[in-house]
Amino acid sequence: MGNVIGVTSENFEKVILQSDKKVLLDFWATWCGPCQMLAPIIEQFAEKHPEYAVGKINVDEEKELAIKYDIMSIPTLVVLDNGKEINRSSGVIPMDMILRLMNTEK
Repeated sequence: MGNVIGVTSENFEKVILQSDKKVLLDFWATWCGPCQMLAPIIEQFAEKHPEYAVGKINVDEEKELAIKYDIMSIPTLVVLDNGKEINRSSGVIPMDMILRLMNTEK
C-alpha cells in the first residue's frame, strides 16, 4: 500500500487520532467496485502529498469504525484535522477534488 496506512481499531488512535498531519480516511470494501476504482487514485494522492496521512479502513473488518463515522455508503472519504471530522465525500472522485476536500472545511 505504499504511503497508505491500513487502519484498524487497534492502531486507529496511534496512527490517526495522534497524527500531527491532516488525515484522509478511505472507507472501502473488497467487494465494492467503485472502491476498487478509487484505490489507485488514493495511492497516487498519498505518494504526491506526503504532508497528509492517508489511511484505508475496510468496513467489513472494522465495523466499529464504520459505525463511529456513520458510514452509509462506500467508498466514503473522511477528512480529519486534530482528530475532528472537517469534511467528507462519498463516491469516486478525481485527485484534484480530493485535494480540495483536504483544504476546505465544512
